[in-house]
This record gives sequence, structure tokens and C-alpha cells, in this order.
Amino acid sequence: MLDKLEEIENQFVALEKKISDPEIITNIPVYQEHVKKHAELKDVVEIIRELKKTNQEITDLQEMLKDPEYKEFAKEELETTQKKQSRLENDIQTFLIPKDKNDKKNALIEIRSGTGGDEAALFAADLYRMYTKFADSKGWATEVLSENITEMGGVKEIIFVISGTNVYAQLKFEMGTHRVQRVPDTETQGRVHTSAATVAILPEAEEVDITIDTKDLRVDTYRASGSGGQHVNKTSSAVRITHLPTNVVVSCQDERSQFQNKERCMRMLRTKLYETEVEKKRKTEADLRKSQVGSGDRSQKIRTYNFPQKRITDHRINVSIFYLEEFLNGKISELIEKLQTVERLEKIKLTSESI
Repeated sequence: MLDKLEEIENQFVALEKKISDPEIITNIPVYQEHVKKHAELKDVVEIIRELKKTNQEITDLQEMLKDPEYKEFAKEELETTQKKQSRLENDIQTFLIPKDKNDKKNALIEIRSGTGGDEAALFAADLYRMYTKFADSKGWATEVLSENITEMGGVKEIIFVISGTNVYAQLKFEMGTHRVQRVPDTETQGRVHTSAATVAILPEAEEVDITIDTKDLRVDTYRASGSGGQHVNKTSSAVRITHLPTNVVVSCQDERSQFQNKERCMRMLRTKLYETEVEKKRKTEADLRKSQVGSGDRSQKIRTYNFPQKRITDHRINVSIFYLEEFLNGKISELIEKLQTVERLEKIKLTSESI
């Protein structure tokens, strides 16, 4: 660890010299990059230097323990200084945790009903409402890109974007299969049924994140179906885009104009292609191993909502909470914070093993 800290401090000193170099100052892009990196390292370098000073103080106090005249004083001071040392080491370790550059992004969310028929679709609608309520409590904005609603008001599939500050950092843990155990409204004998819905959380990609060549796209237009007014049967406003190299297909028919539907399709396509690239990178870089908490996919059963016992259980961290109604009304921060803590501890452990 000491070698790593020395490397960070040397890098900081080198950057200080570079941002004072007249030749670099005139090269605006390079200069700005160096200034940004310098600012990122400044706080941790101050902690590293404070830790060095504290380590020396501990060495001096340990020497003082050998002197009977100063033994009691040194003993008290040593205990306080060692606590300071531990705090500084924890602060540095937190800095060394690999950062997920996607954490600051908006989140594109797909919810699909799974096993359970109409009840699964109604549960999927409950999940959509839960996330929008949570977004409202954070002051985030929600925009539906595509939806398939059942006659009973359930959700077969819905794709929407939540925009705000660090949205993906908080919602990425929701990826996976959510299971519900309750008595459906259609059940006449009071039997508890088990249904499921799947949730995918993707960091919304921007145009700068991924380049799409229009030559690689096949764009099909067709008449929309379902609710939406007279335009549904009179205009070919629905759009389906196929990315030929990857065979990724996205479609949208919810807007009245073909242009708006195409724009929404492109947002979904960019995000799906970006996630594919991120997954490839994760698989090829062993040192960027995903933590158990943050690596969910649609097939992983992550949570059970038990209505008879008013209990929500997250199976990844084996934690249960007992305010189901409030939870489904968007009060999900407590569980998210627990998941974030576990992920942080796992990353600290991985970081410690690598230095």
C-alpha cells in the first residue's frame, strides 16, 4: 500500500510541474486534462501527507514509551494518534476503490412481467409506480419511452428513463428478478400466488459514449396498434430500428410522430449498445471484477415481496424489512443504502488484495 501511495504523490507532484509549464498551458485540451486530474488527486494527497506525518508521530511516541518519565503521556497520546492513523487509512482506502464512471448517468429502466399472467403484469405496474415515487422523492424526472399496458392496468413491458443526479449509482442494484407472494384480486379462494417481474437497469448512453453509423441501421415504419387515438390506424408513425452488426432491435409507437418515435428508438439503441460494450470490457479486464451486489442480471432472483407477512427480503444480502406498503410507495432508500455499503466493503476488500 505504501508503494501505491508514493506513486500517487509522485504523480501529483509531476502534474503540478506540468500545469506550470508554459508549453502545456498553451495546449488547452492537455492543460485542462492535467488540471482536472490534479484536482482529483489534491484531497487524497493531503491525506497521504497527513498519514506520513502521523506515522512519524507514532514512531516517536513508541520511542518515548521507553522513557519512564514520559511513559504515561506517550501511552495516552499513542492511543489517540493510532485512532487518527486508522481513520486516515480508511479515507485513503475509500479513495482507492475503483470508481464506476456510469454512476453519475441517468438510468434507463426496463420492467417486464414474468411468470404469473395478469398478476405478474399488475406486479410489474407496482414496481414501475415504486420507482417513479422514489424518483419523485429525489426530485428526479421520469420519461416513458415505450409501454405495453394490459386491459387490467398491468404492465407487460415498460421502458422509461429516470434523469437526475447520480441516478444509476442508486438504482443499479435493482437489476434482476423481483418475486411477489400475495392473493391476487382475481383469486376467489384466498390462495397466495407467486408471480415475478424482471427489471433491467442500464446507464443511459449519450452520443459521446458510443458512435452509431447510420449505414448499420435498418429502419422500418408501420402503423401503431393499441390505444392512442385516431392516428393509430391512419399513419405509419411506429418505428422499428435494427442494428445490423449486433442484431439489436428496438421499437417505439407511443408518440404521434414518426420523428419522435425514431428519436426514442435511438436513445434506447445507444444505451443497449453501450451496455454491450461495457459488459465486454468487464469480461476482459480481470482487475475490474464486479462485486456480487452490483452484478445482477434479469435471471438473478434478487428480492421477494411477501404480502401476507408485509415483508421484503433482499436475497443478495439476506436482509428483510417489514414496511411493504411504504416500500412500494417509493420508500426504498434504506435498502439501497445497505446494498451500497456491502458493495463498498467488497470493493475495499478487492482493493486491499491488489495493493
